[in-house]
Order: sequence, then C-alpha cells, then structure tokens
Amino acid sequence: MSLQAVALTVTQALVCGGLGAAVASGLAARRARLVRRLAAVGAAQARTSAARLAASAEIFETAVIAIDDGRPVLVAGEAAFAACAGILGVAAQPARVIEAIIGGDPDHARRLRGVIQRGEPCDFEVDGPRGALDVQGRAAGALAWLRLSVSAGGAKQPRDGRLAAFVDTYDQPAWIARADGAATWVNRAWLTVLKATDLADAATRGLTFDRGADDLARGAAAARSVRERVRWVNVGGRRRAILVRAAPLDGGGVGVWTADVTQSEAAADTLRRQIAGYDLVLNEIGDAVAVFGRDRRLAQYNRAFAALWDLAPDWLAEGPSHAEWLDRLRGRRRLPETLDYPKFKAAELARYEQISSMSETTWRLPGERTLRVIAQPHPLGGLILLFSDMTPELRLKTQFNHLIQVQRATLDKLNDAVAVFGADGRLTLHNEAFAAFWNVSADRLTPASGAENPTFDDVVELCVPRVHDLQFWRDLKGRISDPDPRARAPAKGEVGTGDGHNVAWQSRPLPDGATLVSFADVTDTRRLEGALADREAALNEAARLKHQFVGSVSYKLRTPLTTIIGYAELLERDGQGLTAKDRGYLAAVRSAATDLAGSINTVLAVAALDAGDLLLDRTAVPVAGLLNDAVVRWSLAARRGGVRIGLDRDVDGGVLQGDRVRLAQVLDCLIENALRATAADGGVTLSAARGQGEVRLTVADTGSGIAFHVQAHIFDRFSGKSAPAGLGLALVKSIVELHGGWVALESEPGVGSAFTCHLPEAGG
Repeated sequence: MSLQAVALTVTQALVCGGLGAAVASGLAARRARLVRRLAAVGAAQARTSAARLAASAEIFETAVIAIDDGRPVLVAGEAAFAACAGILGVAAQPARVIEAIIGGDPDHARRLRGVIQRGEPCDFEVDGPRGALDVQGRAAGALAWLRLSVSAGGAKQPRDGRLAAFVDTYDQPAWIARADGAATWVNRAWLTVLKATDLADAATRGLTFDRGADDLARGAAAARSVRERVRWVNVGGRRRAILVRAAPLDGGGVGVWTADVTQSEAAADTLRRQIAGYDLVLNEIGDAVAVFGRDRRLAQYNRAFAALWDLAPDWLAEGPSHAEWLDRLRGRRRLPETLDYPKFKAAELARYEQISSMSETTWRLPGERTLRVIAQPHPLGGLILLFSDMTPELRLKTQFNHLIQVQRATLDKLNDAVAVFGADGRLTLHNEAFAAFWNVSADRLTPASGAENPTFDDVVELCVPRVHDLQFWRDLKGRISDPDPRARAPAKGEVGTGDGHNVAWQSRPLPDGATLVSFADVTDTRRLEGALADREAALNEAARLKHQFVGSVSYKLRTPLTTIIGYAELLERDGQGLTAKDRGYLAAVRSAATDLAGSINTVLAVAALDAGDLLLDRTAVPVAGLLNDAVVRWSLAARRGGVRIGLDRDVDGGVLQGDRVRLAQVLDCLIENALRATAADGGVTLSAARGQGEVRLTVADTGSGIAFHVQAHIFDRFSGKSAPAGLGLALVKSIVELHGGWVALESEPGVGSAFTCHLPEAGG
C-alpha cells in the first residue's frame, strides 16, 4: 500500500469515527504506523500526502488537529476549521479553539487530558454560541489527533436526529446535561412540565426539573458511572415519585432519563406496611412461624419461633439454611429421636419439592413435648413452617378423658337416674340408674361407633311409656335447648307415672352449655312424709288436749284446795272445843292440801314451759332480799321439823335482773327438798356470791345426801328424788336455763348436798 493510500485511510477513519470502538482502536494503530512512515519518507512525499489529507478533510467538512508535545497544529480542513471556530465564537487558531472546547465544560478538559496523556479515545459534543461541534479524539504514538466537525442536527440537537425525535416522543422528562448538571438538550415533556417554550427560555428563567436530579447528573459525570435514585417532585401541582437515571454518554455529557413510579412506590409502601403488619401479627401469634426463601435460608420468623427452639437472635439474623437449622436442633436434642437422621433430614428438605400441597406431621420431642408441624409452600417460592405446641392440649385432653371416666363412674354409683344433654340437645352422658329407671336397654342410649348420640326427642320416646305427660317433656326440652338464661334456670318438680308412682326431677345448667337432668322415685318418701304429717297432727292435737286438760283440772283443783287450806287455817286459829287429836287431823289436812297446791303449781309451770308459754317478767331483784324472803317463808316449816334455816354471813349477791316470782319458785323447790332430806337438828343454809359476770345462789343442807348413781339423773322428770311429784328439780333446771344460767350439784351420801344456780348478772 502506498503512503497516499495510508493517509487517505487515516483521514477517512477520522472523518467516520462514529463506526465504533473496534474501528477506533484499528485507526489508532494505523495512525501510529502513519507517523513512523511520514518520518521516513522525503519532504516531497510528505507534501503530497498532506495535500491529499487536506483534500479529504475538505470533502467531509472536517478539521484535523494534531497535538504534539502539548502544541495543537491544524493538519487539514482549513475551511471546516474556520466554521468550527465561528461556531465557538473564537479566532480561527488551534490554541484558541482548544481553549474554547476546554472552557465549555470541565468534563471536556478531562477527556482531552485522557487522550493526550494516556491515549484514551474520546467522543463528545461541544456547545457554542452559534451551534455545536462533534469532537473525536484518538492517539497515535506520541501524537494526539482531534477531529472537529459541525453537528449535523444544529446547536441543541443530538448527533442523530432520528434518535432525538424518538426521545422527544417520550412522555416523561429526559435531557442531556453537562458535567456541572446544567441541561444542554431537553425533550418536549421536560419543557411541558416546566412550562417553558425552549431550553433558552428555561435557562433565562432559572428553571430546572429537580435540583436533586442535577446533583445526580453531576455525580454520574464525576464517577463515570450510572446513578439512579427515586425523587419526590412537584409535577403539575402534584407530588409524584420520579425515578431518575443518569448515565455518562460516550459523546460527552450525561443522559438523564425519568419515569413516574408513583404507583409502584405507593404499592411498595403498601407492601412494606403490610409486611410490617404481618410481622406484628406474627409476633403476637402463640404458634412458632418460620419462612424459608427460595434459597432455603431463613428469611423471616416470629418471637415464638426463637423462644420455642431457644435460639440466639444473632444467629437467626444471619439467615441460616434449613439444613443448618436442623443440624443445630439435632445438636441440642430438640428434634424427634430417630435412628436414621440423614433420612429424616432428607424428608424435611424434600418438602421444598412439594410445591402444590400442604403437609402436616407430628414431632414428639425429648421431654414429653409434642409439636404439630405444618409445612406450606410459599407463593413466592420457599417454605412456610408452622409449629404448634400440642403438649398442653394433649395433657388437657387426657385430663378431660380421665375426668369423664371419673364422672361416669361417680354417676354410676348414684341411685338417682342422671343424664346430661349437650347444648345441641343430644344425650352426652348417663348413668346405669337412668337406663334402669326408665326400663331401657343401655345399647339404645349408647350409639354405635361413629354414630351420633341420641337426641332429646329420641330419649323421650323411650321414656314416654312410663311418664305419659307430654307437656312435661315439652317444658323440659325448653329448659335444655332454649338459649335464654331465664329458661335454663335451675328448676325442680314432681310428675306422676302411669303406675301411680311419684317421680321427682331436677334440671341444672352446666357451664359448658349442657344441662343435667336427674330423676328419682319418691313414692315411699311421700308416703312416709304423709304418715309423719299425720303423726305430727295427732301429737299436736294430743298436746292441745293435754294443755286444755291441765288447765281445766288445775282450775277445778285449785278452787276447792284454796277453800280447804283456808278453812283448815281458820280452824287452827279459831277452832274451840277441838281436841289435840282433831288438831292433828286438821294440820294433816292443811299440809296435804298445801302440798297438793304446790304440785299443781309445779305441773302448770312445767306444762307452760313445754308449751312455750312461760314468759319472764324481768326486774331488778336484790339478791339478799330474795334469799331473806325465802328464809322467812320456810322458817315455820323448818321449826316444825327441828331444822335450822338461815342465811350465810357473807352474802354478796348485789342486784340480779330476773323474774322475782320464778326465782322465788326455784328457791322454794330447793329449800323444800333440803328440808325433806335433813333430819332434826340439821341445818339448811342459803348463800349468794358474785364473780366473773354471774351471781351464784346456793342452797346447802346437812341431810342424807344423794347417791352417786342418782346424781346423774337428779334433774330428770319423775326421777323420784325431786319434789313435788318428781318435777321440782326439773322445773328448777328449766327456769334457771330460761334466765340464761345453769344448775350445779355437789353431794356426798351421809354428808349433805348443795345446789348452786349460776345466773348471769345481767339476767341473760
């Protein structure tokens, strides 16, 4: 190949440098060879080659500048060079043109330094006051070559007009920016958003699409890498999420592309909120949940999962694989005991292949813990594992079954017929007595395996032959099935059977909504109650007759006795002509009449006590006066019997709240018994003392005393030792107890006796 052909090839390569990086590297090699050959040929040949190079440059309207040791030299294309200098607004001198190129954008200086110092090819566009230039730079040995040409599309258009038109049809803002972020070309959408007529109008008004997008373009230019970010921008009065992508261009500058991602950002935000809510819900669930992703690594879990397996949160945060998690559990004896662990592990990992079905297994762990394990394929790939601790449930079920068995055994031991109906009205439990009571075979009440329990209506059909009252059964059904709490309130009653028996029934609501019903045959009980009622009526009638008889008899006896005693006393005082024998008879009559009157009074008092008619008339009773009056009343009788009667010197009774008449009656009974038991020359002493909130009245004698075997029954009625008529001491005991006190006896045969009445000082 001749030197001219080589030069022409180099020139064409410079002019057509847009063929790509591969051709550019080939041209660089050819330039290097051209420089070496130009140095070798003669001056004439050099002039010829230069002329041909200039002609080629003029044909393609291209200027070629060579930079040797930092000095720019115009090699070819003087006319094109002049046009390029005019576009930049400088003199047609290589140095001035290079300065204008460098001053237009800091990125241009960096690119030119790359060509000159490191031989890096470059291709960019330079904006001038009157248009735009295309600049291509290549290195050939020690020389750097620049090809300058006027941009075909005009001052503000990219090199390829069709590409610019295509970008201009994009409905989202897009533009080309310099290294400082200022826009050098914009599409129609950019102008529409900013409401500008053209880029010059926007520059004049200081408009820009987004300051953050400008910063992103500057960062992409400085780093020579693609930058991308979502910015919230006010577009048409509405806040929109805009994805901004800035990428350095081979021809210089930065291409900025935008896309409205408001809907996707809103969807992503909604998804994030849903995931956050999903996490909150998972953490509140008592069951352990774990999600393994497509890569079979732990992607998500809840607190119950970490607590169930007692795993460190730091280790879980690392996202261990499913296999690593199983190995960790096996090392800590948290997996079911198995002889072939590899087989168990392979079966667990094989769940990832079962993408269309859910599986459920049971793990029985060491320590009597049982888990229900549910594996569900994840819609996005992976596996969802759910662990439910069944241990409390199984333990509760065991306890429930045990309780049912205990209840059934307990019910079977009851004599009453008992049945339990569930909230659905079906028979859930009954005892053996229930089947026997209604004369029904047990197999008709117990369903076969898998069959449902009989309903209440089914049970009624079995029981109607004995109890025919259908209204009773309807009412009872309402108490079982009616959800109204008032209808299900506890109730009981009786119903008659067809064979004349009485059946008592009860219904009780149970806490679980069931109802317990019991039946018992109370025929014998009702008969016995009737007999007892008849007997009670007879006893009441007998008591009434007795009371009436005693009252009538006492009235009819008192009147003649009073007459007898009065006339006897009158004859004793005024009787003249009576012999000693007659006076003895008269005294005997008066004494017998007096004794009979006392017996009648005692009997009446006892009858009044039995009937509850004896009432106390409480007053303040001086104890000393009460005792002194008793001594006076019995002094004559004591003298007749040769017995001494008197008060103890240390009487300290104070005042007692009680019925004076009844207390005097008590003392009279005790004194009469004492005089009867005391022989002549003996003595009867009355005393009183206070202490510990009570008053103690004592009647002591020096008589024959009371045998020890009799003392235990001395206060019983008709004991034979109590006068009069065996009721005296019984009456004493009753009156003292009516006052709120009690009576004590101290006696020794042959020595004497002492009766002490312990009475409350306040009178009870």
